[in-house]
Amino acid sequence: MYSYSDFWQWFTQHEQQFFQVIKEDNDIEENFFVPLGNELNKIRPGFYYMAGLQKDEIAELILTADGDIKNIVFIEELLATAPQIDNWVFTTHKPAMDIKDIKIGMAGFEFNSDKLYFYANELPYYPDEIDITVVHPDYTEDNESMILNGVYIFLDNALGEINFATTIDNLTVSHPDQAEQPLVPIYKLRDFLVWRQKEFIEKYEGKRYITEEDNYNTFEAELDNGNPFFALINMDLLDWDAKASHPWMLSIELDYGNTPEHQGMPHTDEVLQLLNDIEDNISNKLIDKDGYLNIGRETSAGIRTVYFACKEFRHCSKVLSSIQDKYETMMSIDYTIYKDKYWRTFDRFLPKY
Repeated sequence: MYSYSDFWQWFTQHEQQFFQVIKEDNDIEENFFVPLGNELNKIRPGFYYMAGLQKDEIAELILTADGDIKNIVFIEELLATAPQIDNWVFTTHKPAMDIKDIKIGMAGFEFNSDKLYFYANELPYYPDEIDITVVHPDYTEDNESMILNGVYIFLDNALGEINFATTIDNLTVSHPDQAEQPLVPIYKLRDFLVWRQKEFIEKYEGKRYITEEDNYNTFEAELDNGNPFFALINMDLLDWDAKASHPWMLSIELDYGNTPEHQGMPHTDEVLQLLNDIEDNISNKLIDKDGYLNIGRETSAGIRTVYFACKEFRHCSKVLSSIQDKYETMMSIDYTIYKDKYWRTFDRFLPKY
């Protein structure tokens, strides 16, 4: 397996050549980014990068997950093992910039601290969610996607990649005339988020849950194509009043193959045993008292999807990566990690009133 040390050994062998490419601006894409990307892909897909020349002839390489939560920990680990190399600095994720220095132009629109304001939306049924509306004077329904994209880029730079990816739950854009709350200058957003995050941590610090005696419900349904759908869900967990203490949803897809003659269900005892073995292996590494709650699973159309609600996203990503490696010759396994403070992923299993 290609290791972090393998990557840095390769980089060290070529660093002088790469430094000259950046210094001379000599087709950086072809002469640096292409070979760099090829090497990073040997570690895992989904690493992004930027590079430039700082003062005093120091080249900077920034590695970023570009918003993909499950890759953050691996970038941090890789750069934590970076050697000391003259004329180079290595940065983990895009850092926050001085908001007054950020001036972005896109398709004729400007995004800067003079143009942008925000206000927070209060959600009575979801009080812990951070729901933000950013106001831009040129916003219309026709250019909404362009304005939203510009706002995303601006906030990614203003807050830093990690803060932007992990602190705001919902973001919309609007025009000043449509504002539903008093407008706040955008430079105050960072302080607002720090306050909300501190409030959140104080509210849920120390919250733990043990699932040993919980009750599970079985759900059966028929898909539009007539194939069956089965789910096993921890309903006691869904009644818990501190869901937001475990805000990260881990969704694991175990692809055992959609065989029409078996209507998308596991087709042999061996496949069923393998599915159970993988799920048990995951559960043994992601333990409830440590902040990883197994909510349940769904089975249909050749895929079993297993769900965990997690207090954090780094350890669970590493666990799933190791599971992928362990079973790569036996079953296709994929996973995603996303923010879902109120576990709305499972609203479909709750009674409708």
